[in-house]
Amino acid sequence: MRVDILTKEYPPAIYGGAGVHVAELVRALRGRSDLDVRVQAFGAPRDEPGTASYADLAELAGANGALTTLGVDLAIAEGCAGTDLVHSHTWYANFGGHVASLLYGVPHVVSAHSLEPLRPWKAEQLGGGYRLSSWVEQTSYEAAAAVIAVSHAMRADILRCYPAIDPERVHTVHNGIDTTAWAPVTDPDRVRTHGVDPDRPSVVFVGRITRQKGLPLFLRACRELPPDVQLVLCAGAPDTPEILAEVEALVDELATTREGVVWIREMLPRADVVALLSAATAFVCPSIYEPLGIVNLEAMACETAVVATVTGGIPEVVVDGETGLLVPIEQATDGTGTPLDPDRYVADFAEALISVVSEPDRAAAMGRAGRQRAIESFSWDAIAGQTAALYSDLV
Repeated sequence: MRVDILTKEYPPAIYGGAGVHVAELVRALRGRSDLDVRVQAFGAPRDEPGTASYADLAELAGANGALTTLGVDLAIAEGCAGTDLVHSHTWYANFGGHVASLLYGVPHVVSAHSLEPLRPWKAEQLGGGYRLSSWVEQTSYEAAAAVIAVSHAMRADILRCYPAIDPERVHTVHNGIDTTAWAPVTDPDRVRTHGVDPDRPSVVFVGRITRQKGLPLFLRACRELPPDVQLVLCAGAPDTPEILAEVEALVDELATTREGVVWIREMLPRADVVALLSAATAFVCPSIYEPLGIVNLEAMACETAVVATVTGGIPEVVVDGETGLLVPIEQATDGTGTPLDPDRYVADFAEALISVVSEPDRAAAMGRAGRQRAIESFSWDAIAGQTAALYSDLV
């Protein structure tokens, strides 16, 4: 069976969890003898066999970003000729999958990594393009032969946002983690090259600067951290100038009151992230919207305790009191996920984080339990098997 995977992100151009998911899923699916897996990806040419790349159309240069995306999708749909099934990831590629399905009469599978109705702040970034991306997502989901949710919480969100979808077409297949690539290492010299002291306690954040990730809320909580604890931010790709300015102001404020505030703005190689996670006392995920949270799995695989929000699929990954601590949150139901009492959430996050960093032996035990959970419950081979079984049911 030929399967075409449609994606905006694909190595070497990966900037979020969806891109990590696609790369690892493709690798695992290509290890199966019953599938011929092709990749149709946005971006510059790639040398990888079975992978085609599509640049933005010159005719749409300067157009709204959503329009540019749809132009690429039309070219991708043409590239899917001869396929037996198309599988798209994120709204960026959903339109290409939807058109290819109509054009060639093949099933379209959609993987839901996030939902546009639950990210209304994207209107700041895309303007009218947000209305277009929302239309693309709804149209594609409602017409898809199957929708894959990366968590049970995400499945519930899909059915709530798009009640026209038959619940029997929505399947939960968790994200996975490569526990060989993500494993604890001791590399103090690599850690020091980023201005971090491996011999001092540290908390690490890894993620994009977006409302979804809750970085401003976390930075407020850091005001309460013990003075010897380093704060390491691997944070870039801001959604808007406004949120970047907010984060810069909070980081500057922290830097005036404490030492060891390290902000790494560029995307780091995996080896550097692994070294920083392995040296950390705790990893933090203050997200207010997170369908699953691959970053939590990556930290757990590196034997790092996790402090994260009780939202979305995070509780399906992080076991409270065992692999880390979960912070409760009461959220608005208008799609923003905004904390109803942000001061309470910030205080609770600070309390949980202080509890973990103040007991290094307990944190280390949580880290070991986290790696064991990642190995046992989130292997890519198992996830590829579930995905391939779904393909077979549809063709």
